[in-house]
Amino acid sequence: MTQDLAEVVDEAVRARPATALRPYVAWYSGYRRRGIAPAVHRGLPSPYLTFILTLDEPLTIAGHPDPAQPPAVYATLLGGLHTSPALITHDGRQSGVQLAVHPLAARALFGLPAGELAGISLPAEDVLGPFGERLQEELRTAAGWPERFAVLDGALLRAARPSGRVPAEVGWAWRALRRSGGTLPVAELARETGWSSRHLRDRFRQETGLTPKAAARVIRFDRARRLLAASGPRPRLAEPAVSCGYFDQAHLAREFRALAGCAPSAWLAAEGPDAAKFRNVQGGVGTAAAEWEPSPRPE
Repeated sequence: MTQDLAEVVDEAVRARPATALRPYVAWYSGYRRRGIAPAVHRGLPSPYLTFILTLDEPLTIAGHPDPAQPPAVYATLLGGLHTSPALITHDGRQSGVQLAVHPLAARALFGLPAGELAGISLPAEDVLGPFGERLQEELRTAAGWPERFAVLDGALLRAARPSGRVPAEVGWAWRALRRSGGTLPVAELARETGWSSRHLRDRFRQETGLTPKAAARVIRFDRARRLLAASGPRPRLAEPAVSCGYFDQAHLAREFRALAGCAPSAWLAAEGPDAAKFRNVQGGVGTAAAEWEPSPRPE
């Protein structure tokens, strides 16, 4: 039987958080879809922590970035940085709000370093306690997307702990990597912080969940996949490869397969701007938002 178009719902809204929250959260993405074909979405590696509060139905993760973590269903989810995709399934319905959280803000928002979330997904209540459940319920009862985003602004502003700072050297190294698009050599990062490469690696991984080398790889990949998504129906790898610091388009293709688990063409066909079967709520094609806690170069 043909799907009754009156039953189809396709809502996707992105918003910036309140100005005071922008050092912590890059954006909110609200989504609600009904009457679409079941599909699998790849949650790709990115420079942001994932915080999801579902609305009408839970989130089903069929495959985690860490293969040792079994499939699970989540009403709320908090996930760390990772270097392989998560596989998320739906049965034709999905709804919720996803927050892109700067990893250096994890201490301020969640009370722990992002390194403790590295490569894993948890029910948000495991970290936030009753706050996560209350926030989800407030979102469910809000009248619409502007009201839901206002709820998030208020709750997060009340919860944020500005004293939850990371070492200045780690903050500087993270921001330097972001500004360079993931192309700054790790040895240069260490030299500028005054730390040894080993000490920087250990402290950086503790605070972000990735080593500087792995973070640079994820940052470069995230920029490349955004450029690909913005390049139209017949994207070419050569231009994003050059722009993002890859040796050549073959290098980009290999990295894409390693981090996304599929070729760029397969990802674009399934989840790019022209794909109808699954809206990719992970991110649009925009540029990165301002980073957490601007500070001067370490002495």
